[in-house]
Amino acid sequence: MNKKLQTIFDYLKELFPNPETELRYSTPFQFVVAVMLSAQATDVQVNKVTEKLFKKIKTSDDLLKMWFAPFERSIKSVNYYHSKAKHIFATTTIMNNEKLIMKNEGKKYLIPDTLQELQKFPWIWIKTAKLIAHVLFDKPFIAVDTHIHRVSNRLGLVKTITPEKTSELLEKIIPDSYKDHAHHALVLFGRYHCKAVKPKCDTCKLQRLCNYYKKNVIVNTAKQSK
Repeated sequence: MNKKLQTIFDYLKELFPNPETELRYSTPFQFVVAVMLSAQATDVQVNKVTEKLFKKIKTSDDLLKMWFAPFERSIKSVNYYHSKAKHIFATTTIMNNEKLIMKNEGKKYLIPDTLQELQKFPWIWIKTAKLIAHVLFDKPFIAVDTHIHRVSNRLGLVKTITPEKTSELLEKIIPDSYKDHAHHALVLFGRYHCKAVKPKCDTCKLQRLCNYYKKNVIVNTAKQSK
């Protein structure tokens, strides 16, 4: 790993020694549901909903027993709740059907660990699939959201237009041994430090490496001093 990457991840390690997802869950199935709910919604918003919901559902069987209408009502405060309810219910049904076909009677859920299989489910795209595979199965993926995309471009780790391309490049340049820490740390750094509006540049130790700081903060400061 080059010196710039080492400096960045040493600082992220300092800020976030043990980073993890802020979505709250206790079973793998609950995590899949939480991730699907989180599309176009904040983790805070999702956690408010799942705090009550996850007391009722821990497995795919629990959700199907709940029936669709009560489930839809229980997630009504989340963006696009109607579409999410349909897709989560459809995904859950597929999981249970697969469970029966494969005769895994001992399991309470069946969640595949490959991107190809995960993306067969409704509402699970490449970013969602990478996050599920990374968190549940320790796969060396970096699921790039708006935070990671913004931070990576500001720091000059990549120069990309889309989160998908950012994900592809980060997975190439970041060693596997760093990917577990890197994913969650980059998310948290973007969420609480390198924010879209009013980033905390004045206290950041990565100023000298940051393209955003050089192009915006320094230039603006120079203009104001004239």
